[in-house]
Amino acid sequence: MEKQSIKLCVLLSTLAASVQTYQLQEATVYWDAAQKSVLLKEGVIETEGGAYGYFNDTMLLSGWGVLEICAGHGGITQEDETTFFLAGYLEGYLTAAQMFNHYSNMYPQLLKDEKVLNPLKRFLSKQEQWAREQERLRRHSDPLWKHLGLILAQLDGLHAGAAQWAKSKHREPLSVFALQFLNGVGDLLDLVPALTPRSNSSTGTSAFRMPGMGHCTALVKVLPGFENLLFGHSSWYTYAATMRIYKHWDFRVSDTHTATGKMSFSSYPGFLMSLDDFYLLGRGLLMTQTSIGVFNVSLFSQLNPHSLLAWQRVRLANSLAHSGEEWAHIFSKYNSGTYNSQYMVVDLNRVSLGHSIRDGSLTVVEQIPGKVVHSDQTRALRRGYWPSYNIPFHAEIYNLSGYGVMWKRYGEDFSYDLCPRAKILRRDQAKVSDLSSLKHLMRYNNYKRDPYSKGHPCKTICCRNDLRPRRPRPGGCYDTKVTDYQMAVQLVAEAINGPTTQGGLRPFSWQSFNLTTHQGLPHTYNFPFVTMRPTLRRP
Repeated sequence: MEKQSIKLCVLLSTLAASVQTYQLQEATVYWDAAQKSVLLKEGVIETEGGAYGYFNDTMLLSGWGVLEICAGHGGITQEDETTFFLAGYLEGYLTAAQMFNHYSNMYPQLLKDEKVLNPLKRFLSKQEQWAREQERLRRHSDPLWKHLGLILAQLDGLHAGAAQWAKSKHREPLSVFALQFLNGVGDLLDLVPALTPRSNSSTGTSAFRMPGMGHCTALVKVLPGFENLLFGHSSWYTYAATMRIYKHWDFRVSDTHTATGKMSFSSYPGFLMSLDDFYLLGRGLLMTQTSIGVFNVSLFSQLNPHSLLAWQRVRLANSLAHSGEEWAHIFSKYNSGTYNSQYMVVDLNRVSLGHSIRDGSLTVVEQIPGKVVHSDQTRALRRGYWPSYNIPFHAEIYNLSGYGVMWKRYGEDFSYDLCPRAKILRRDQAKVSDLSSLKHLMRYNNYKRDPYSKGHPCKTICCRNDLRPRRPRPGGCYDTKVTDYQMAVQLVAEAINGPTTQGGLRPFSWQSFNLTTHQGLPHTYNFPFVTMRPTLRRP
């Protein structure tokens, strides 16, 4: 009887912990101008507040937490800087626990050699000092710098809100470096190797490096009669990065140069951007990305802290651009040469379903150190699809980054036209006719039978590096996000977190990879797709 009572107590305490874990957190923040401080009201959503919203930490239930924040919509007139600061503060306060966990998980993934820590800190500190100084000097003459000031205000708010939460829990707050690190995770994928000391030899094979795993697969698909446009993205990286939050932001911005203050996107704790990237923007623009490996090490000599990091330029372009062409021009300015990627911007305003797809519907932008190239690739959409799989499309970017050399040395895995994912997408994109078939393709992994995969669990659309027979690692394709024309107009998408189980592949479990830090993450990933839509009422 006593054992049964103990079991019952354990069960009840587990249930109580679960209820607490999945509890919806609501809050409203106001700016007290007289005291120059933030007034936080927990447990309520007051639409007259400076910023209000909720965080639903359902990650262990569904694979995703959901954050929604509205800012600047209340009856009180406030400066744009205040709106962004309060939005950041609210997000920092609501998601601070997840930020601590995500920082703990990502730090050992990116900083494996402590020798790079001080050079990295110096670079990020100099970059932030330069950016803040430029904003102060040029905010009145250039909308780009004025809007950067809003993003930095949001970052300051994020730090302050997380610090307030830490204080209430009697914990040390996250450092400024921790916030720089989290928001710069994409940039660090290039910055850390570039700052890591290398051998003195600068000739032969040492002039080239083999970067880590390519980051993502993407597909934009148009049906044969232009009946629909479908948009999908699957992220590839370490499974330690699966602390996911889907975010809906709606900021009212008075600055007339702003294209939109409204966006919905897949993201992570402490990130003021997506990283994946997968954005549905309020002006009818959609944006996604896959990273580009830079094999030509000499290009990294151009890295300079007097530049804007990729995450900052993405935010600026998303907020200020009215078209794909304008997005490309804004993003190109002050190129840091970090988180080098192919970006795809779809303009739904130029798509008339069943009728026409006008020029400018798809803009493809590619960045490497020292160069950003873009082109209108609408013709590819009219023919049916645009694929993206971590290999540059533009010949100039392809050759400068070193892909041509790698193709000659290592074969067609480095070919834009003939790499495994190019072949699979070319073969299977015709089967995509709706959201269900898009999900199937974006989660596709039939490595044991598909001739193009050649028995390799990562030579496919949704990689499972943990299934490699030799040296398996907890990394690969760990999510998918999809939407179509009608859903995207309403900022609605469907998303799934976790490595693919398609075709009978076993769900990933941390059991075999316990040496990898995975604080706060699910033990096993077997989640369904979840519909993501903004729900908060605006006054």
